[in-house]
Amino acid sequence: MGKGGTLSESVVKKILLSYAYVAIWIFLSFTVIVYNKYILDKKLYNWPFPISLTMIHMAFCSSLAFLLVRVLKFVEPVSMSRDLFFSSVVPIGALYSLSLWFSNSAYIYLSVSFIQMLKALMPVAVYSIGVFFKKETFKTESMLNMLSISFGVAVAAYGEARFDTWGVILQLSAVAFEATRLVLIQILLTSKGVTLNPITSLYYVAPCCLVFLFVPWMLVEYPVLKETSSFHFDWVIFGTNSLCAFALNLAVFLLVGKTSALTMNVAGVVKDWLLIAFSWSVIRDTVTPINLIGYGLAFLGVGYYNHSKLQALKAKEAQKKIAQADEEAGRLLEEREAEGQARKSDSP
Repeated sequence: MGKGGTLSESVVKKILLSYAYVAIWIFLSFTVIVYNKYILDKKLYNWPFPISLTMIHMAFCSSLAFLLVRVLKFVEPVSMSRDLFFSSVVPIGALYSLSLWFSNSAYIYLSVSFIQMLKALMPVAVYSIGVFFKKETFKTESMLNMLSISFGVAVAAYGEARFDTWGVILQLSAVAFEATRLVLIQILLTSKGVTLNPITSLYYVAPCCLVFLFVPWMLVEYPVLKETSSFHFDWVIFGTNSLCAFALNLAVFLLVGKTSALTMNVAGVVKDWLLIAFSWSVIRDTVTPINLIGYGLAFLGVGYYNHSKLQALKAKEAQKKIAQADEEAGRLLEEREAEGQARKSDSP
């Protein structure tokens, strides 16, 4: 086969691998969300202890991350001083623990489909907090885009059959804490040249989460668990659930590493629609037409947001290529001038 055919095969292989990474991430993200709902929902497994579940995940992820980083040397640990750890990683760990605690708590009160609709507010929260911390530039066009997403989510909330105010407060708080965490990663780590992949993130952040969650666990859930003498730790349920949560982090590592963060955002939209369909058809959650209209509007807003991000990335790459070309042209010009001067000095 000719060179063109080989190139075609390599391109097809790359595309197929990208789709495989996306499919693995969607499957694992889908599985973790449904599994957490199954464990926490009082009508299903009936173990409504979100802090305990989050702590089990963090203990499992901490152990496996330590094994991958320190024992198996799967990834290299990041060079980090004590001051950097306490000033940067610890606040991020605190926000992550709150985000996980509140998002898992929301499964007790809200349907899977409605939670996915509320999560569409993530770009709004990230942009707003980014503007507050001066990491994003305020633009009227961007703000109108955020308002359109918010309006869509508000319509979806209006049409929600199982609306629960406390559940909505928990999920919106989780979105706010997660958005703040993402912005602080840029401010506290990325700006200092520290880059953490999902494995090294878990290696540093998961133990912090475990420590932060211990106090609310002792105050809120431990007394109830202590009174429930009939409870026995189900190694199969919690073991497989924790393994899925850790595998999801590895899938993020693969997806972002082999494609891009933008691909994950787009894949996230597909996953949300699949979860809404699953929630309606299998779990038998009520999804109203107003729900779908509202989320459809939010979906269009999120789609436009992702499109804008893609255009911005393309423009940045184009500027980088122009700068590199200019630098190369300048270097060649300097070399030619140097050669010309050398010839003049050599001539009698």
